[in-house]
Amino acid sequence: MEKRKLSFWEIWNMSFGFLGIQMGFALQNANASRILQIFGADVHELSWFWIIAPLMGLIVQPIIGHYSDNTWGRFGRRKPYFLTGALLASIGLILMPQAEIFIAFMPALWVGAGMLMIMDASFNIAMEPFRALVGDNLRADQHTLGFSVQTALIGIGAVVGSWLPYVLTNWFGISNLATETSAVPHNLIYSFVIGALILVGSILITILTTKEYSPEELAEFDRANAKNPHDTEITTSEKKLTDIFTDFAKMPETMRQLSWVQFFSWFGLFGMWVFSTPAIAQHIYGLPINDTKSAEFQSAGDWVGIIFGVYNLVSAIVAFALPYIAKQIGRRKTHALSLVLGGIGLISIYFMPNKEGLIFSMVLVGFAWASILAMPYAILAGSIHPKKMGVYMGIFNFFIVIPQIINALIGGPLVKYVYNDHAIYAIVMSGISFIIAAFLVTKVKDNVDTK
Repeated sequence: MEKRKLSFWEIWNMSFGFLGIQMGFALQNANASRILQIFGADVHELSWFWIIAPLMGLIVQPIIGHYSDNTWGRFGRRKPYFLTGALLASIGLILMPQAEIFIAFMPALWVGAGMLMIMDASFNIAMEPFRALVGDNLRADQHTLGFSVQTALIGIGAVVGSWLPYVLTNWFGISNLATETSAVPHNLIYSFVIGALILVGSILITILTTKEYSPEELAEFDRANAKNPHDTEITTSEKKLTDIFTDFAKMPETMRQLSWVQFFSWFGLFGMWVFSTPAIAQHIYGLPINDTKSAEFQSAGDWVGIIFGVYNLVSAIVAFALPYIAKQIGRRKTHALSLVLGGIGLISIYFMPNKEGLIFSMVLVGFAWASILAMPYAILAGSIHPKKMGVYMGIFNFFIVIPQIINALIGGPLVKYVYNDHAIYAIVMSGISFIIAAFLVTKVKDNVDTK
């Protein structure tokens, strides 16, 4: 007995909620630094505010993974977490750019940071159960396709989220400047509200169109596919929250090797997300470090959204090619090549003479982003026991959030004291980090792919 082979559109619907989740992420990644600077944060303080995001992932995802592994009710196994996360994240999206309405109670900067925390905690509640759902519902020979479809939807959602503020201003005439009543431009406020609505709607599509296997069905698949039936046994005594620590100690060899790849990949991504707006405002637009409210600064922020949309658009396209490329040269080489291209793209930003040149840089970053979202998970899924899919996907997130926490702690001081407040060097460091990750992925053991 084995799992039913799903059609492309069944996989598409199963993953569709990722479109909304990533639209919210994209709005946050492209605009959170800009909003925090508008509320008064200095450049070298940005990474400290962003530390909230990986901390939420570190705390929330393994716990959610553990409980979703052991949840089954009338609404399913993973679905309750999708919906709860979506509803909470939508609240954070709506309120973050409107933090000034709470100014009677505390400074807008701290309210904005609090909304950033709520958004990230909520995205994490929804994210890893989605990753685990692929492992639950797909056969091993469909894992690469499943994670690639997720990556494509992530790319589409991120393009819409990244470009939305620019589109609202340049196509619909909504102002990107501060008003008497709001320091945050209306194009950002409306974009975040639209993102919240699409987030909830896309999650509902997945919930209403996707069937989950029951625990009994999954157990039957385990017994049918196990070489030794005793190898599949996981006793009820192991189903405690504290077993996360035991599972961490017993993680597969492949997961340990991938942890270093993830470390340098996400160290680089965090630097790009946090420092792109000040780096481009200074290095490309020639603005002084303390300019955070001029029309030129807002235009630089809108352009960051455009180029972030470019790398996400490229990733959505590349995602469909990844299974074919991986079949030809192997998953490890595919991931290594993609990371090298992304590293070159980030480093090239330093040498670009104008803002249009940044489009080429972000095309290369798009290759890396597509692979980061698919290949490590495809490699990992083949080394994880099916009954531990949720908790190990959550633990795997440690190696995403820990490098971000480290970058958050040292990134600001590096910009201030080493880079002399020139944020562009943080972007160059991100490119170097990608290239280190590319070297490390060639050392990973892939249980399915030996190329």
